[in-house]
Amino acid sequence: MITSDITAAELKQRLANHETPVILDVREPWEHEEQSIPGSILIPLGSLPERMSELEDYKEQEVLVHCRSGKRSATAQAMMQQQGFKHVRNVEGGMLAFNEAQ
Repeated sequence: MITSDITAAELKQRLANHETPVILDVREPWEHEEQSIPGSILIPLGSLPERMSELEDYKEQEVLVHCRSGKRSATAQAMMQQQGFKHVRNVEGGMLAFNEAQ
């Protein structure tokens, strides 16, 4: 089980290398509309328990979870691990760090 987090800079580098990781955005829809990481899946944290089944196909894959600062995504990471997701990684610092990363 991968439990280590990923930095925003690492994520940015992977995207620059044309990797297409599964990225889960657990912010609210209005936050996602303001700015999002291309290709990310939006499921707000409050909806995650009842919408977890939408992510079943990714249970064995690496899933990178982000929010604004990293707190909601850490909660989502724990919830997903409890549901048997094996490779969930929190994007440290969320969109704030992503915007600052080189």
